[in-house]
Amino acid sequence: MNKVTQAAGKNPEVDQADAEVIQFRSQFDQASPLDQLVREGAQQMLQSAIETEVQDFVMQHQDRRDKDGKRYVVRNGYLPSRDIITGAGKLQVEQPRVRDNSPNEKGRVRFSSKILPAYLRRSKSIDELIPWLYLRGISTGDFSDALKALLGEETKGLSPNVVVRLKEQWFQEYDTWNKRDLSDKTYVYFWADGIHVNVRLEDDENRRQCILVLMGATADGRKEIVAVMDGYRESEQSWYELLVDLKQRGLVVPPKVAVGDGALGFWAALRKVFPATIEQRCWVHKTANVLNKMPKSVQPRAKAAIHEIWMSDTREAAYKAFDGFLEKYSAKFEAACECLKKDRDVLMAFYDFPAEHWKHLRTTNPIESTFSTIRLRHRRTKGSGSRRASLAMMFKLAQCAQKKWRRLNGHEQLPLLMQGRQFVDGELQDAA
Repeated sequence: MNKVTQAAGKNPEVDQADAEVIQFRSQFDQASPLDQLVREGAQQMLQSAIETEVQDFVMQHQDRRDKDGKRYVVRNGYLPSRDIITGAGKLQVEQPRVRDNSPNEKGRVRFSSKILPAYLRRSKSIDELIPWLYLRGISTGDFSDALKALLGEETKGLSPNVVVRLKEQWFQEYDTWNKRDLSDKTYVYFWADGIHVNVRLEDDENRRQCILVLMGATADGRKEIVAVMDGYRESEQSWYELLVDLKQRGLVVPPKVAVGDGALGFWAALRKVFPATIEQRCWVHKTANVLNKMPKSVQPRAKAAIHEIWMSDTREAAYKAFDGFLEKYSAKFEAACECLKKDRDVLMAFYDFPAEHWKHLRTTNPIESTFSTIRLRHRRTKGSGSRRASLAMMFKLAQCAQKKWRRLNGHEQLPLLMQGRQFVDGELQDAA
């Protein structure tokens, strides 16, 4: 008899605690009636949808008949049942078999389900769940247990080997995506940033990796990942190769403005490839850089003063607040003031664009927030195994995240920008 059991016989509080533990564990030891009901309902709906799809196909070809009036295209039993892993758990479905009895073999039609394609074993949402779990720190060896907890005890077919094969597919998807034609694309805005990660299985010179990420806003206000590339630090040559590659694949219209931090490599490359693009420095990065050069006791007041600059409603008011900051702190914190002063004009470029877009243009946050999970993954696993794996993971994460990005505020103003209309302090000027 263990200590817990002995104590339980003497202490009512322990008896109550043990009962609570037993009740809590019982919720996981057997399937919940609600989960079972959801799974059964999903299976019935899926089976019904497939039956309806087959019936519509047969009715579509009901006019094809032989000389006795019998239909050529008919149902003929069922194919072997198969298990599909979905967000509702594992569902077992049977697809009706369709036969075309036409004597002309070349003219026969074949049924191909759009709901349940051949060889499908997982729904698309599950394939998107896997990279998110991986990026959240779940190792390939723990995928089976993690997915069982999410989808049910009967979930199978997602062994570590399956995850490894899926990663190989992501590599292929990335290679195809990285060569896509861009001749039909026009981006009004660019956001650029370099994501630094560690790689465990590379030599010392290549263990520190920098992924160059470029995000764009289309003329209808939708944000897209434009490029994800493995670079050598954030060097000018790496960014130049990325931008030239985009141009060679058809992206010839320069964006109106590009947003990024103070990394000199990107800006030097941008001036060579898209010289007409206006530069806008990220206020979040600039604020952090300035505050790092000041004592912690001063930072709260200095941060509020910087905040007053970029929150001003006109360029004139922003310059006034800018000069006020320099006057306050230049005597004691010259390095901090020099850091701010050297980017004076490129920090204010957003005033020449619609006011609704200012919150999007003052920072590279669209990239930072998307790739924060990558940094979490690398901290937990002490880095990816290879540079190629890091690249594929970032690409797959961006693909999943992109579906949930919302359009820019005031996206109806973008066509006016593309027409060359001018904005001053965020307001549209008269055409005259």
